[in-house]
Formats: sequence, C-alpha cells, structure tokens
Amino acid sequence: MKLLRFGPPQSETPGLLLPDGRRIDASQFGSDYDEAFFAHDGLERLAHWAKNHAGSAPVIDPSVRLGPCIARPSKIVCVGLNYADHAAESGMPIPTEPVLFFKATSAMVGPDDEVIIPRGSLKTDWEVELAIVIGRRASGVCEADALEHVAGYALHNDYSERAWQLERGGQWVKGKSSDTFAPFGPFLATRDEIPNPQNLRLWLSVNGVTRQNSNTAQMVFGVSHLVSYISQFMTLLPGDIISTGTPPGVGLGLKPEPIFLKPGDVVELGIEGLGTQKQTAKAAV
Repeated sequence: MKLLRFGPPQSETPGLLLPDGRRIDASQFGSDYDEAFFAHDGLERLAHWAKNHAGSAPVIDPSVRLGPCIARPSKIVCVGLNYADHAAESGMPIPTEPVLFFKATSAMVGPDDEVIIPRGSLKTDWEVELAIVIGRRASGVCEADALEHVAGYALHNDYSERAWQLERGGQWVKGKSSDTFAPFGPFLATRDEIPNPQNLRLWLSVNGVTRQNSNTAQMVFGVSHLVSYISQFMTLLPGDIISTGTPPGVGLGLKPEPIFLKPGDVVELGIEGLGTQKQTAKAAV
C-alpha cells in the first residue's frame, strides 16, 4: 500500500494512493497514521478496509495539498555521512559506526510545501534521503530481524542550515530543525512495495540543474544495520523515522564554491518507487 495524508496543515486527513494512480480519502477507516495506528496492526486493518471500500471511497482532487504522509512521530533519528562520497565532499572521514543526530519533528511539512529560509540564514542546504518508518517497537533487535520492525519507506529532504550545524558549536540538531526543514512524502510505501531498499535511485535538482544522483546501494550502513544499531541505544517506537543519510552533491560540497539556497530557488527530488517532491524557497518574514 501507499499511505498519504491530505488537506490543510495540521488538519490532514488519511488517504491512500491506489495502484491505478487515484488518491482516495480513507477518513472512514477511522484512524490517522500515527503511533497508535502502527502499534495496533494498523497496516493490516487498513489493507482489509481498502479491499472492501477503496472502490467507493471519495477520490481526492489532484490539486489538493498533500501533507506529511504520517502524523508527527515521537522522533526523527538522522544518520550523518552515510555515503562515502558525501563524507569526502564534507571533508570528514568515513564513519566506522553510524553518526546519529536528531531532527525536530516540528520541522515536518508536506512534500510540496515551501521551504522557509530562516531569518539570519546564509547557508540553507538540501539533502535527498531515504527514510525508514518503524512499524513495530524495536529495542535491542538483531540485524537479521530488523526489517520485521519496518513499516515502510518514504522520501525525505533533510534541509540543513550549515553555519548553524557546523560553525555554532554543540550538536548538529541546531542546523537541522527549522520549521519546514523536513518535507516528508508524498506517500509511505509499505515494506512489500520496496523489496530491496538497498537498490533505489535517488536524485535532487536545484533550478533544473541536477545536484545529487546516486543509489542507496552506496550507503556505508544499510537499512537493516541502521535499525538494529539505533535500537541498541534507544527504543524505536511505531511511527518513528530513521533518515538514512544523503549522497554527494549537497550545496556545501560544490566546487569551486559552495552554493546555498536563495528565495525563489526551486528544489525537486525523488527516489525510485517513492515519488517526488518540489519545494520553492522563500525568505522568512
């Protein structure tokens, strides 16, 4: 299945993207796509509901805004420097263990919402990433069982303010958590839809110029390893997000000079099997 949410910000309604391309209203299912949904067999119950009601459910007009494809989770855990070439362009060594940091869940927005360049920002940057959504509570799980705890996958643009991330001291979270810095979706593809998450093309362009073009096969640490590894340090709750890192081509690493976003810039990105996003940069007022 492909799960989506639609409607005004903070008031989204659950929906589904059907195999024929129709977007349908799933509000009659009776549950948003939140922690309780994933924890209490929500995917199985939703599949049963869709089998019986998808044909008669209201169709969502293509012009209707899409929100984040899941409701705000308990946490977003991000993985840094998880592509060797990105580590190199950042001037950092390839990690021997996953580099972890948090991103505020208040940064989540829809896939095509504007990205707001924060007041005082001079180095707002882009990062296309594969995101894992946890489906079952995971604590101390072994790598062989890790995928059993995954509900599915989604597209995430891990926007970053590089000066705040790297030049202001402390942890990276400061440069990662501004409002609108986590466009998420357009849909969550359940695990059966993405049989091999380690072979997905991912790409990003700015103003029509391709900046990132890679494959998840290039990850230093794969999906199973990340779920298992992170679960050794914290309990991953149903609906939690793991953002798995970005390939080379971020603005910080461009030669001969870095390039960062300015108002009016258009960022487009996608991952094979997980749809596309499009954001226009806007200055904060």
